[in-house]
Amino acid sequence: MMRQYELVERVRRYNPQTNEELLNRAFVYAMKAHGTQTRASGDPYFSHPLEVAAILTDLKLDDATIAAALLHDTIEDTKATRAQIEKQFGKDISVLVEGLTKLKKLDLVSQRAEQAENLRKLLLAIADDVRVLLVKLADRLHNMRTLKWVPEEKRSRIAEETLDIYAPLAGRIGMHDMREELEDLAFRQLSPDIYRSIEGRLATLRDPSKGVIKEIEGELTEELAKKKIKAKVKGREKRPYSIWRKMERKAIGFEQLSDIYGFRVVVPSIEDCYRAIGIVHTKWPFVPGRFKDYISTPKQNDYRSIHTTVVGPGRQRAELQIRTAGMNEIAEYGIAAHALYKDSDGKPNEMLIRDSGAYAWLRRTIELLDEGSSPEEFLEHTKLELFHDQVFCFTPKGRLIALPRKATPIDFAYAVHTDVGNNAVGCKINGKTAPLVSELQTGDEVEIIAGKEQHPPAAWESIVVTGKARAAIRRATRVAVRKQYLGLGRKMVERAFVHAAKPWSDERLSKSLSRLARASVEDVLSAVGRGELKAEDVVRAVNPDWRGEREKRVKPQRSEGWFGLARGASLKFRIPGFSGNSADPKEEAAIPIRGINGELPVRFAPDGGAVPGDRIVGIITPGEGITIFPIHSPALKDFDDEPERWLDVRWDVDDVASQRYPARILVTAKNAPGTLAQIAQIIGEHGGNIDNVHMERRSQDFTEVTIDLGVYDLKHLNAIISQLRAKPVVSSAERFNG
Repeated sequence: MMRQYELVERVRRYNPQTNEELLNRAFVYAMKAHGTQTRASGDPYFSHPLEVAAILTDLKLDDATIAAALLHDTIEDTKATRAQIEKQFGKDISVLVEGLTKLKKLDLVSQRAEQAENLRKLLLAIADDVRVLLVKLADRLHNMRTLKWVPEEKRSRIAEETLDIYAPLAGRIGMHDMREELEDLAFRQLSPDIYRSIEGRLATLRDPSKGVIKEIEGELTEELAKKKIKAKVKGREKRPYSIWRKMERKAIGFEQLSDIYGFRVVVPSIEDCYRAIGIVHTKWPFVPGRFKDYISTPKQNDYRSIHTTVVGPGRQRAELQIRTAGMNEIAEYGIAAHALYKDSDGKPNEMLIRDSGAYAWLRRTIELLDEGSSPEEFLEHTKLELFHDQVFCFTPKGRLIALPRKATPIDFAYAVHTDVGNNAVGCKINGKTAPLVSELQTGDEVEIIAGKEQHPPAAWESIVVTGKARAAIRRATRVAVRKQYLGLGRKMVERAFVHAAKPWSDERLSKSLSRLARASVEDVLSAVGRGELKAEDVVRAVNPDWRGEREKRVKPQRSEGWFGLARGASLKFRIPGFSGNSADPKEEAAIPIRGINGELPVRFAPDGGAVPGDRIVGIITPGEGITIFPIHSPALKDFDDEPERWLDVRWDVDDVASQRYPARILVTAKNAPGTLAQIAQIIGEHGGNIDNVHMERRSQDFTEVTIDLGVYDLKHLNAIISQLRAKPVVSSAERFNG
């Protein structure tokens, strides 16, 4: 276990002005607080916070963060309190320790909601002070290094959680070395056989490759020196998890990998970076498609570097990363590299908001807390943001938008602004009209075409890849559904008041909200639309003396417009389960119906449908929408006692037939070979389209055939029935409505 003076000396190496007295007090306090506690390995428990502090010294963090690391388990695991910590070490350190204390253990496998809630806590704690995240990551890294001492049944859960949350989170804030170690440690636990196989392959390559690595380092250094660029070149082997992920992504074997070794080229200035890439590409051929400039277009986590792959000495492929010393420090330490940590008087988050793209991403992620409707939804959004690599696209005005790979223009629109996404109806990519589902590529210029009073289809949720877009689409869908139920409920309540012969107004209803246990008029109407509250109960709440006496119901007439609908008003609806060009229930088509306002789902009656030429009526079903029945349908008797659900509707069709509508006929046919074929031939010859056939033998000589078909109108349907009746094999044919 590290000694007290050794920890202080580690801090002094990068911070000669360290507060040695503070670190010594924190060391002694934590050691005494944990006393004789031990870890699963049998080591003193205090060895864990001490190692966490040591990891943070490698990141060159400030005294307050090192002290908080030493104390981070004291409130949770000892008798120490927040008040005692604040009295001994000040408010800054006590706030850090308390923020870490609130982050309990997460459970990925069996308690997803608990994990999501704790991820919320973590991000909210980061919103107060980003150093909480740095200590938490160091804490997780040491726990992963000592995972073998944890009971076997818990190891996979911890490793999976690390791979799902902590490693991507470290990468997103630019701490690549920590991310790679966390990934490797988790990978070794979750896939031990694959890990050992890759590690074995790497071991066989190490000795033969040492000469090649030295040769490439030497030649690179020499070539750059000839052009008076003083460069530090360092080759390194890729880690097993990184190799396995590439094998999986590209579906290739280990032998097909050509860039197992990478080289970092650190030069004095940005100008030297671009000079160096020119020298390298002049000396050795580069591999097409492998050049990336993250200096002119940095990643969201502040990473800046030029990447290229060349065919170097001995025809060996070499992946190069060319950067300055400052860029290299950020690449290794991420947001921990910012100078704010050298000044304990600074306000970390305020400075990071100004200087760090990585922290800006964290802030945007925290904003999603207000978008999600559940902890699981938030967890989904965050994990989507964590995992994806990036593409960089531009608005027509040149604004850079960073998005995950496989992002679409819909994701782009929501990244610009939520309203832009909600109103998007089309797009142009590089000046050409393109589908909204196109996959964007780095460098694309994207122009979003917006429409008025649009709202995003719910199906977009399965297309987009960013958490922000999914959250906004779900939110807009919830608003649209509420609006739909609100409109449906209003119609039902207004009709109920008409039949009760009672005056209706929002103001009268608002005075009776307490009787209905609802907070607003909109809540009442939405509840009626969803079927949670009866329209009659609303009438009774507004008129306590009313006992349910009703006027004699008058069925709707075609000449009337109910609920204040203008005569002739028309709105066409798209419905699931009916096709205008065929009777394919998997397709969709518009139902041309007059007399319906709002965006309510509309469907035909399931038993027999309806066709133009029929007198029709609409029946409101709370939570489902409106069902269209022909006026002669026997099913309408089921609604005789619910007049508030009846709507006066009519067809809105042209004289020229353009689409088919669902109808059902019942044919009694002779049991003879070829009978069904003759029936189908008649229907086909006269332009009908058969959707479904059900046959039931009623006697030895006759079979009842129920046929669902699509026809243009009532005239068309009657013509088909007449032709069927004329066939000798048909005993009877008639229209059927259940």
